Amino acid sequence: MVDVCWKTSLKNALKSPEALLDYVHLSHIKSNLSQSAQKIMPIRVPISFASRIEKGNPFDPILLQVLPTISEDIISNDHCHDPLQENVQIPYQGIIHKYKSRALLIANSACAVHCRYCFRREFDYSEHIPNKKDWLNAFQYIQEDKNINEVILSGGDPLLLSDRQIAFFIQNITDITHVKRLRIHSRIPVVLPERITNTLIKLITSHRLSTILVIHSNHANELSQQVKTILLALRSELTLLNQSVLLKNINDNVASLTELSERLFECGVLPYYLHTLDKVTGTQHFNITDHKAWEIHQELQQNLPGFLVPKLVKEVAFKKYKISISDYLFAPK
Repeated sequence: MVDVCWKTSLKNALKSPEALLDYVHLSHIKSNLSQSAQKIMPIRVPISFASRIEKGNPFDPILLQVLPTISEDIISNDHCHDPLQENVQIPYQGIIHKYKSRALLIANSACAVHCRYCFRREFDYSEHIPNKKDWLNAFQYIQEDKNINEVILSGGDPLLLSDRQIAFFIQNITDITHVKRLRIHSRIPVVLPERITNTLIKLITSHRLSTILVIHSNHANELSQQVKTILLALRSELTLLNQSVLLKNINDNVASLTELSERLFECGVLPYYLHTLDKVTGTQHFNITDHKAWEIHQELQQNLPGFLVPKLVKEVAFKKYKISISDYLFAPK
C-alpha cells in the first residue's frame, strides 16, 4: 500500500448539504434540508464516501445516513441529548468507565463523516477531552484499577488523530501492565480509506497488546473495492469486527443485512453487533421498534451461518453490559 495525503482528502470533503446534493444530482430536493440540524452537527462527507452514493437516488442508503433533513427537527418525548447517560460515568476527563473490565477513552472529538444518527451528536467534547498533560490522570485511573484489562479508543474517531497522537495513546496504554487488549472503534477504514497507510498499520499493531479494530458499516454499498483492499491488509495484522446500527429505511430488512454480512466476510471482517438506535434527539426518524428489530433478526438467522449473524443488542443507561433484544423483550420482568 502506498501512503497518500489523507489530510488533503479530508480537507476536500463536502461540507454543505447543498454541495452534497449537487454532487449526487439531487439539487431539486434542497427544500427538504434542515438548517437547524446543520448547525447542531454540520455535514462532512469525504468525496470517496460520497462517490458510493447512487446519483439521482434520494433514497440511497448512504445518502440518508449523512444528509441533514427536516426529519431531524421533529421533537420526540422519548429521545434526549444523552440517552446513555455518559456524562455521569466519567471519573476523569477523557475516560468513560461503564463496564467492569473495559475503559473507554474519548481520544478525539472529530470524525471524517458526520452520521446523522450518532448517539454522541450532542456530546460536549470541549468539556470532556483533556489536554495532553491531563490525559495522565486517565491513564493513572486505569493503572490503579486492576480489573481493567481492555482499553477502547473511541471518539469522535481516534484514527483521525495524527500518527504522533495515536502513538502517545498506545505507549501510555501499553505501559499499564494489567491491560491485555487494545480495541479501536473507527469508521475511518470505510469512509476515508486513504487514511489507512502502511505507517499507521505498523503503529497500531507493533506493540505487546492484542489489537481489535471495530469498524462501523451499516450497508454493503459502503464497502467498495478500495475499502476491501484496505480491510484485507488490516486483517493480516489484527482482529477485525464490525458493528452496525439498525436504521429505518436504510438497512431494516433481511436482504440488506444479509448482503452486508456476506460482503463484510469477503473483506475479512466478522459481524459483531447490530445495535438498536440510541434515542438521541433528532434521530427519531431512524428508529424502529424493538419487536420489529427482533423479527428481522430472527429471519436473518435463517439466511446466514451463525458466525455471520451479528448479535442484536440494546444499550441501556447504567447497565454493565449490552442487553440482547431477546432478553430485553422476553425476560421475566
